[in-house]
Amino acid sequence: MWTLLPSGGLRVTGADRVDFVQGQMTGDLRGAATPGMVACAFLNVRGQIEQFARAYKRADDVYLHLDAAAAAPLMARLKRYIIFDQVEVQDVSDTLRTVHVWEAESLPGWTADGPDVQTFELGGGAVLAGRVNRSGTPGVDLHYLARHEAEVLPALKGAEVELDELDAARIRAGIPDIARDGFVGVLPQEVGLDVGGPLPSISYRKGCYVGQEIMARLEARGQTRYHLARVAGDGWAVGTEVSHAGKVVGQVGLNMGGLGLARLRKDLPEDAEVQVGETPARVQSLTART
Repeated sequence: MWTLLPSGGLRVTGADRVDFVQGQMTGDLRGAATPGMVACAFLNVRGQIEQFARAYKRADDVYLHLDAAAAAPLMARLKRYIIFDQVEVQDVSDTLRTVHVWEAESLPGWTADGPDVQTFELGGGAVLAGRVNRSGTPGVDLHYLARHEAEVLPALKGAEVELDELDAARIRAGIPDIARDGFVGVLPQEVGLDVGGPLPSISYRKGCYVGQEIMARLEARGQTRYHLARVAGDGWAVGTEVSHAGKVVGQVGLNMGGLGLARLRKDLPEDAEVQVGETPARVQSLTART
């Protein structure tokens, strides 16, 4: 099975590319293998998420795989920080496409016991592949040139699956999607991006970056007021407020299959009955059976 992903992307080149991107993102790109891939966030000075990305470190460039429509604002941000750095930033959103292959072993050309990032030919076109879990089962994000789409897609095994089904699977598995769940503008630790979370994207040992001071304070304090949880219910919109006992206690993400992920206060009782807008719902631990 495979699913087309709405995506954007930036290509960063130049002698200082790794150090430059390292100084902006929460993940440790410098410590990654070449080729390698690091999940990360780009924060504002208050430590809140502006963009989420997967940064591919390659021999000649850094490729930032982004959500649709995220490339332009991130490109503008990066260019503001270029002073003496020898880097160039290019928006490649229109020239690249991405699909997610649900099961890595079904991808022709992928080496199961190989590195997390691999390049090979598929259907006559060169592809970049990275190991990513988007459904609860290890899969692969496959990046290819748009002009090769007619050759690459027929080479994939299994049927195309709609994005809604992939969203439903990741919600059941407790895996957030920062853009699709509307979690931009919150602290990464509140929505599963911390070390040990379902989508680890922070290094506390990598050195300075925008928002790093807030991350260091949170590490020292050891907790935030909010965490990622799952809510059972139906019929709400992304970003709808969650209330309990007359007080707002968080917000919900995308709703699929009667479930959604949510940023909720940690002091909310497990299995609490809540209101998502005007809709009754019930809180679930991410470890609960679905």
